[in-house]
Amino acid sequence: MNTQSIPEQAGNYTKLAAETMMDAMSQLRTAFEGKVSTRVSRGDVRTAILALLAEQPMHGYQLIREIEERTDGRWKPSAGSVYPTLQLLADEGLVTAEMSQDRKTYSLTEAGAELAKEAAAETPWAKEEAEQAAPASLLPKAGMELAQAVAQINRSGTPEQKQQAKDLLDETRRKIYSILAQS
Repeated sequence: MNTQSIPEQAGNYTKLAAETMMDAMSQLRTAFEGKVSTRVSRGDVRTAILALLAEQPMHGYQLIREIEERTDGRWKPSAGSVYPTLQLLADEGLVTAEMSQDRKTYSLTEAGAELAKEAAAETPWAKEEAEQAAPASLLPKAGMELAQAVAQINRSGTPEQKQQAKDLLDETRRKIYSILAQS
């Protein structure tokens, strides 16, 4: 025989439902994490530098600021990654450095300019623009944003707000399946 009162049982069911929803959101997040990432690989530092120097000579901190600006703040490479990359590019004969106003300003050599043409299409901001133009890439991002909103309401919403969110998710799930049924 169950010795819990009805409110206690309801509370347990609510807690179980919330945990189930969080597990589902965690699975959704895991499924999309590999597809929607803000992390940038080391090779992209080199690519970004070459592409930016093709536009104009810059010093290291200008490069860092420009990369941060072009990625809308999602990527700000450290000086510890930019300056060694600039030195490597100089060692390879792809950039030259001149002292200007107590700073080293980097410019592309002819060989660097050739590589920079290819690099321009491979920068994180160019790739992002191409992905945004492709409809298939929009869905994982939307799923991640939905998971974040659901997690937030689960953490700080009232029981009524949580119920509204659950009802909306149920309705949305049905509508998504109906889209598949149309084809």
